[in-house]
Amino acid sequence: MPKFVPIDADVLEEFIDKALHEDVREGDHTSLATIPAEARTKAKLLVKDAGVIAGIELAKAVFKRVDETAKVEVFIGEGASVSYGDIVFEVECNSQALLKAERLVLNAMQRMSGIATMANRFKFEVEDLPVKILDTRKTTPLLRFLEKWAVKLGGCENYRYGLYDWIMIKDNHIDACGGIQEAIIRTADYQKENNLKLGVTVEVRNLVELYKVLEVGEGKVTRIMLDNFDLPLLKEAVAIIGDQFETEASGGVNIHSVRKIAQTGVQHISVGALTHSFISLDMSLKVIKD
Repeated sequence: MPKFVPIDADVLEEFIDKALHEDVREGDHTSLATIPAEARTKAKLLVKDAGVIAGIELAKAVFKRVDETAKVEVFIGEGASVSYGDIVFEVECNSQALLKAERLVLNAMQRMSGIATMANRFKFEVEDLPVKILDTRKTTPLLRFLEKWAVKLGGCENYRYGLYDWIMIKDNHIDACGGIQEAIIRTADYQKENNLKLGVTVEVRNLVELYKVLEVGEGKVTRIMLDNFDLPLLKEAVAIIGDQFETEASGGVNIHSVRKIAQTGVQHISVGALTHSFISLDMSLKVIKD
C-alpha cells in the first residue's frame, strides 16, 4: 500500500524555491532557446534499479511549483518496491517547466529512494523481532528533512531531528562535564529550570558507567544507549537494565550485524548507515514522443 508521511508544507516550499534558484537563476537558457513557450510535454519517470521508491510527493510539489497546471498520474505509490523498467508516474505540463524541474526531481528522488531502500533492507532483517531501527543526525546539511522523510518511507523510524528536540548525553558531554552522574543531574536541573520535558538518552561505554546511570537515573533518564558493546556484553547490559529504562544499541551497526544485535533484546538500534552509506537509485525522466 502507498505510504503517507506528513511533511511541513512550508519547509518543502522553501526547499523547492532554493533548489530551483540554485539551478535556474535567471532562466534555463537551453530550453528557452529551443522550445516554444506554449509547448506542452508528457514524460514518464523510469526506474533503472531495484529498490524502494520515495519522493513522489516531492516531485508532484516541484512540478506544481513550476507549472500550476501540471498533472501527475501516479502508478506506483510511495514506499513501494520497484524493479528495473517500472514507470512510477507520468507528468504532463509546460515543456519548458518540465525541463526546469527535471534535475531537481531526479536528484531528490534518487537520493530519497536510495535511503528508503537501505532502510527497508534493515527493517527486513529484524521485522519479526520487537525492535525499532532508528536513524541519526548523520545527514546532509539542509537536506535532513528529505533524508529522514525517506527513512520513514523505507519503514524505519526517525530519532531526534536535531539538538533541540531530544537530549543525548554522549561521551564528549560526559568527559567535558566531569562524569556521567554529574551530567545526568545537571541535565535534570537544566530541564526543570527551563520548564522542559525532553526525552533524555545517556550513552554508556561500559558496565561501570551503566551502574552509575542506574544509581541516579530514575526520573531523569529516558533511554540508555549502549555504545559499541560486543554481543555478550550487550545482552548482559540489556538484562541488567530490564524495564527500568528504554534500551538502545549503537556504534558501527551494519546489515550483517543488525539481526544479531536485535536478538539481544535491545529495544532500539540506531543506524547512521541509513543516511550516510546508501546508494542512490538510478532513474530517469523520459519525454513520451507522440
